[in-house]
Amino acid sequence: MFLYQTEKRFFGQIAGGLEELGARELEGLGASDIKIVPRGLEFTADLPTLYRINYRSRLLTRVLAPLIRFEAKTGEELYLGAKRVDWTNIMRLDQTLAVFANVSYSGIDNSHFASLKVKDVVVDMFRKRYRNARPNIDTNDPDLWINVHIFEDQVTISIDCSGGSLHRRGYRQDAVEAPIQETLGAAILDIAGWDGKKPLYDPMCGSGTLLSEAWLKAGNIPANILRKKFGFMMLPDYDRRDWVKVKLSEEHKIKLVRGGLIKGSDIDKKSVEKTRKNNARIPGGDELRVRTMDFRDLPPIKDSLIVCNPPYGIRLKAGEDMAAFMGEFGDFLKQKCEGCQAFVYFGDRELIKSVGLKASMKMPLRNGGLDGRLVWYELY
Repeated sequence: MFLYQTEKRFFGQIAGGLEELGARELEGLGASDIKIVPRGLEFTADLPTLYRINYRSRLLTRVLAPLIRFEAKTGEELYLGAKRVDWTNIMRLDQTLAVFANVSYSGIDNSHFASLKVKDVVVDMFRKRYRNARPNIDTNDPDLWINVHIFEDQVTISIDCSGGSLHRRGYRQDAVEAPIQETLGAAILDIAGWDGKKPLYDPMCGSGTLLSEAWLKAGNIPANILRKKFGFMMLPDYDRRDWVKVKLSEEHKIKLVRGGLIKGSDIDKKSVEKTRKNNARIPGGDELRVRTMDFRDLPPIKDSLIVCNPPYGIRLKAGEDMAAFMGEFGDFLKQKCEGCQAFVYFGDRELIKSVGLKASMKMPLRNGGLDGRLVWYELY
């Protein structure tokens, strides 16, 4: 039996700073004995709960099921250790695979080398059993995602139960440059304490990620309802009947999103069109109210939650003075958003001072490679 079968322990990757939120989410989805560890969260779950977590989680980026652990200081030791898994019993010859590795503080100091070694094990095992035939590699959408983690010469080889990052919900087919990641958008709503009852408005919606994440939350819609396959389907003890039961049970919990609850706008017509198309892929999402308008021309917004990810970096228009732009945005919040709370994500932290409002909170949050800040403004 593999480690996840004997220990019932799994690992959930999550962005730094979101561990406490992630732990609460996992607990709500049925996980137990949740522990914050480097890079994420360890937790205990049975298989139906594992399926539910992958289907519903809005904050985790992926879930790993550990197969084996061993020590390896050299490529040969890594190869021999990975060979302890009979990969021909996990995948078929006609299926595809990809191996992703992360190494640190170890004799094996190259992630690409580590992934190639484990890939060689799988390929050699198939060649030996099937007269030189081997499965193909597909790094974009493989059937089997193998994760290799090496820290201080301790190797953990896992199956990626998510089948690629869970931030790829599937609704965002069209996006502006440098969009906010879906998992970060979901986290912003949770940090804001939004429960889907108070009106929400995004005055610079871009391709609509924050609006779509709000729609998922308000409708109690599984975050990964559009995903066609999951990595847990490759686990040797995967039970399709249990998965169908979990899927149907979670979909019965979907609620109708109240009309006018979630709204947005953007000065760019193409962005608004992308927002409409993206959100329409979510159940009931074609009811989203979004329009083309400069935030400076918006009518007053009262007693609502304002969320937005203002343009920055490569999203800037040529020659645009962003300091002045953010100053005008600060005036909009102060003069037109009476009784509101605003949670604004700044990819460029230098722009915060240009808003001209006192912040109630500044929280570091990463968006891909950007070390941004989420800022909370209380507007009286």
